[in-house]
Formats: sequence, C-alpha cells, structure tokens
Amino acid sequence: MNSRTLIHALWCFALCVACTFIQIPSGNGSYSSSSKCSYPAVYNFGDSNSDTGVVYAAFAGLQSPGGISFFGNLSGRASDGRLIIDFITEELEIPYLSAYLNSIGSNYRHGANFAAGGASIRPVYGFSPFYLGMQVAQFIQLQSHIENLLNQFSSNRTEPPFKSYLPRPEDFSKALYTIDIGQNDLGFGLMHTSEEEVLRSIPEMMRNFTYDVQVLYDVGARVFRIHNTGPIGCLPTSSIFYEPKKGNLDANGCVIPHNKIAQEFNRQLKDQVFQLRRNLPKAKFTYVDVYTAKYELISNASKQGFVNPLEVCCGSYYGYRIDCGKKAVVNGTVYGNPCKNPSQHISWDGVHYTQAANKWVAKHIRDGSLSDPPVPIGQACL
Repeated sequence: MNSRTLIHALWCFALCVACTFIQIPSGNGSYSSSSKCSYPAVYNFGDSNSDTGVVYAAFAGLQSPGGISFFGNLSGRASDGRLIIDFITEELEIPYLSAYLNSIGSNYRHGANFAAGGASIRPVYGFSPFYLGMQVAQFIQLQSHIENLLNQFSSNRTEPPFKSYLPRPEDFSKALYTIDIGQNDLGFGLMHTSEEEVLRSIPEMMRNFTYDVQVLYDVGARVFRIHNTGPIGCLPTSSIFYEPKKGNLDANGCVIPHNKIAQEFNRQLKDQVFQLRRNLPKAKFTYVDVYTAKYELISNASKQGFVNPLEVCCGSYYGYRIDCGKKAVVNGTVYGNPCKNPSQHISWDGVHYTQAANKWVAKHIRDGSLSDPPVPIGQACL
C-alpha cells in the first residue's frame, strides 16, 4: 500500500468514526427521526390567535358559544374549540397551557400562556394593554415569584403544598418559547392610518420585537419558534369592509394590498430572525411560515371539505355588525348564533379560525416543511 492509499484509508476510517458520534442532517435539512427534544414546558406569547384565557380572565370579554366544539363551555379562546397552540402542546404531549392571568384552576408546571387577544408588538398600536413587552415582563415576574417562593419555603425547610403546579426553575432554559404576534399591529394601522404608513411602521415593529426576544434570551430562553402573520386580507372582516377597486381582490376574494402588507411584515420578520441567530448564538430559532399554510387552506377550501372561506360561522358582518354571541333580531332573522356545522367553516367569527381550520394549519406547520430551518417542532432544540 503506497502512502497516498494509506492516507485515504485512514481518512475514510476517521470519517466513519465521526459519523458514529455526530448527528448529520439529512439532505432536506431535517434531522434524524430518532432524535427528539424533550421540552419540560412551553411558554407562549402573542395575540388572540393563541390566547387561551388572558383576555377572558382580565376582562370577561368572551361570550358563549365559544368552545362549543371541544371544551363544551367558554374556554377563554376566540374559537369554537382548540387553537394552533393547543395542537402544538398535544403534539409535544404537554397539557394545554393555562393563561397567566387565570388564577382559578391553573397549572404552570409545564408552561404558561401570556398571549392576549388584541395584543400588538408595539405598546400603543393594538387593541389590548397586554402588548408583547408587557407579556415578556409578566414572564420575568413569574420567574421572580417562583424563585422567591421556593427560597421562602426552603429557608423554612418545607415545601409549598402546591409545588407540583409551579414551574421548576431549571426548566426555564430547556423550555420551548413560541411567539405569534403582529396581526393587530397591521390591522390597527389599516383601521387608523393609510397602507403606506403601515408599511413605513414595520421596521419599528421589528425593533420592538427584537428587543423583547433579547430580553427573553437574557433571562434564559434558548429555543424559539416564531410564527409569521397570516393573510390578513383573507379575513372576512377585511374583505367585507374593504372597498374593492379593480384588481384589488384575488381569486379567493382576499384583499391583495392587505396581503402584500402581511407579506412585507413577514419578509422583515424572517430577516430579523436570521439576525437574531447571528447575535444570539446560544439560542435556536425556527421561523414558521403560517401565512403559506393559511393561504393554501383558503385557496383549496372546497377540496379540503370547507365552505366558502369568507363565510362567517358565528355573528354577522353582512349589512349588520353583530358580533358572535351577541344575539339580535333584524327583519325577523336572528343573528349571533353559531352555524350548525363549524367543522366545515374556516372562519369562526370573521377574524379568528375555527377549530377545524386551526387543526389543518397546525398539521401543516408542525412537521417542519414550512419552517426555516425545516425541522419538526419536536426537533427545534437540535
């Protein structure tokens, strides 16, 4: 054996040994199916798309028939049943997240939900006081309360009787942090300013978003899953109240200019996530393209067993503004009751999705095919 052959043989042997110990991603960028993260908890931040009870606990703003398709009663969710975050926790085999402000019957051992209906990224550009920075501050408050409480009982050499309901301090750095917010910043802007002004305001949203993620990182958060915003131009309320001009509605009846604003927000958000990866090397970031999943569902509604995606299941916006749960009789017709077949509708109340639609979207985003990097949610920590 000559020296060149010997060197080649040794190099191949070393490579085989390395492959035994190093997990190499497959060609499509995903990881070996045998590897999986074990998240002890999930902490969620966002708006009504993932609020499991903050607004209901703070303002009692939700009314029946919310929750009728799964929970059987008011669940604190703006839907007839489960939200995308609920299907995510099911996938991870974690209990449904208790809302941080819900003081009755809550269990925070496996995480907490700080998302609030109407919340925005910027403090004064939404419909709720619980903007993203406030939610992050509440998370830090939770950490502080847990630490002080455990120290207090430790000094007395006793354990709190409700310890099993509390987060474990060591779990904060191992948990999954999910963020789904931005729709209200855009929606609020479109209601009160021009489309051009909303576009100009997106960089400010990104600065606020980055700052809040940095704060979470500074207190120990390491695994982030960040959802972009959906096609707001396809919300029934958007298409109903928008005065269409020639060429401004697409084949699905969605408002093209509004969707373009959402797309620009998502483009800048993705750039921001890439920048966060560079600046926070100890963290793992997954950017999730919810927009594509939702638009695909809307475009293929009939093939997926749904009715017209612009048809509202609960409430009415056609001629009369009657919110879901607020019954009214107009010309002998009763409005405010839910439709008889929520599972065939995409829109629950004109703004939020039904459980059936949320389930469809969750199925198409949790496997990683619409993520960057393209890894399933169970491998986001790798």
